[in-house]
Amino acid sequence: MDTKPTVHVRNLGLAAYDATTSLQQQLFQQTIDQKIYNRRHPEAQQPTEHHLLFVEHPHVYTLGKSGDEKNLLINEKTLAEKGVVFFQTNRGGDITYHGPGQLVGYPILDLDCFFTDIHKYLRFLEECVIQTLRDYDIKASRSTGETGVWLDVEGKNPRKICAMGIRTSRWVTMHGFALNVNTDLSFFDYIIPCGIQGKAVTSMQKELGKPIDMEQVRARFAHHFSKVFDVNLT
Repeated sequence: MDTKPTVHVRNLGLAAYDATTSLQQQLFQQTIDQKIYNRRHPEAQQPTEHHLLFVEHPHVYTLGKSGDEKNLLINEKTLAEKGVVFFQTNRGGDITYHGPGQLVGYPILDLDCFFTDIHKYLRFLEECVIQTLRDYDIKASRSTGETGVWLDVEGKNPRKICAMGIRTSRWVTMHGFALNVNTDLSFFDYIIPCGIQGKAVTSMQKELGKPIDMEQVRARFAHHFSKVFDVNLT
């Protein structure tokens, strides 16, 4: 009998940040409520629902709960002129940009079904991205003390290709990662990405010199996610 957790995968396409956050919050709370019910009623337990949402967002800057608003370098008027919205969020991390051409993934998992270790969870997410990039002959790695995925960390031109920021409650996760695939990197010029000075941001398109098929990247990530987390996807 296959006892692997099952993760329901949904591709939301291009969807607004606030609407997607509302959906995440709904699934997040449902998972927590189910978990509480199962603990109170062990004789009538229901299977845990896990989710992986894929999405691209219209132009948006988001600031994590521990972030510094000074890392947004433009005012409200300029934001409006550039067609960018700004949200303060309940995830960890500082400020980042989301936009078309960026693969954003939001896993909503009950880590009690995997392992109760937030650092390990983040390392697993990073590994999924690193293996996805390896499929495109892009050598990526972690940067000590900094969450996310980087290129040339020890070299002369360290640059970030994937940002991460999560929230957990009762070991249930939400928020996730943002991998720059065909992202317009000029929007990073108006923030201090993740609050980190002096390091550049890059994309798969920039590194490979050509546009990348987003659907294929999404499929490759899902494949590696299923292997790294040892889950069935549906």
